[in-house]
Amino acid sequence: MADPELHPLPASTADAPGGTTDKTPEQARQHRLAVFRGAKRTLADQTVDHTLAERLTALLADGAEVYDLDEFPDVYGNGAVAELERRTAEALGFPAAAFFPTGTMAQQVALRCWASRTGDPTVALHPMAHPEVHERDALSQVSGLRTVHLTEEPRLPNADEVRGFEEPFATLMLELPLRDAGYVLPTWDELVAVVEAARERDAVVHFDGARLWETTAHFGRSLPEIAGLADSVYVSFYKTLGGLSGAVLVGSESLIEQARTWRHRYGGQLFQQFPAALAGLLGLRKVLPELPSYVAHAKVVAEAMREGFTAAGVPWFRVHPEPPHTHEFQVWLPYDADVLSAAALAQAEESGVCLFRRWFANPSGPAGLAFTEVTVNAPGLAWTAKDVRAAVGDFVRRLP
Repeated sequence: MADPELHPLPASTADAPGGTTDKTPEQARQHRLAVFRGAKRTLADQTVDHTLAERLTALLADGAEVYDLDEFPDVYGNGAVAELERRTAEALGFPAAAFFPTGTMAQQVALRCWASRTGDPTVALHPMAHPEVHERDALSQVSGLRTVHLTEEPRLPNADEVRGFEEPFATLMLELPLRDAGYVLPTWDELVAVVEAARERDAVVHFDGARLWETTAHFGRSLPEIAGLADSVYVSFYKTLGGLSGAVLVGSESLIEQARTWRHRYGGQLFQQFPAALAGLLGLRKVLPELPSYVAHAKVVAEAMREGFTAAGVPWFRVHPEPPHTHEFQVWLPYDADVLSAAALAQAEESGVCLFRRWFANPSGPAGLAFTEVTVNAPGLAWTAKDVRAAVGDFVRRLP
């Protein structure tokens, strides 16, 4: 799921409907969390809304469903961690897997391994991909890799762009879905064609599958079919599946053996990680089977939002993509981000309805345009289209 606390707002605009406050940024964040947590209706359960006690209690209450809690804790990757690796490899149809404390580390290691195997440190990826936007140039600064961009369009590259790129690259990395472009995905045929074009160039293919779990409905294929197009795949457990943290890299036996060596060198050989492993196992058991229903209902919610904004007379807005490709999508409005965030907070605080959460300034283009990310999961299934339209109307009435 999306991270609603990714970009802190200034304290002066992060809170009350009536104007500025004297809260520090952390106090403002705590206030937001308290308000959204207290809302009676929300489209999505966000893990950041739960207290430490609640998260620990849930692990203890449900953990026995997925692992024997009378076992001793893991030590440097055995026990529950090894079980999560096994079940993830099985779910994705790969022979081997390695657990990492972060996805950033998992992908650095995967791409570094491919660079050593191919003899070429060049990675082709989208300029909006996570390593390019959110990792402070880690691929080049830490791993000595070089990145190139096959397209600047807010979508994944197509087969012609892969074939026609003017310089060599050894690895093609595809983020599925491409989050910063709106959780967008190609069609299945387009994805297959892109992978085939990479093979024609003798490039290996790596999937940034942080949210790969939620792509099966769009592609109409099983997880092993989707993941099987690539040579290696990384998946996250705190995104989509509601885990605490952690990621798994899947690939061949020899690749994963090499990745384990680099994981140790990168500082990822942690002494004990059983809370994250248990949460990941629970995500596989409880959340993964429900994702198709979330994706289907996200389409209902998105269409109702479009109808609600139209009925409210908003002169310009965008629900993107339309319809959503996963259970997450963007909404764009022609207002400053702080104005929209204040309205969202006021709606949740005064009506008990949490329709939107954080809004963010347009990363490029004209000022006065902002977007938010909408996630639909278990609580959102109870919302009818009429509920969504009414909530949109109430939100718009709170705007200047």
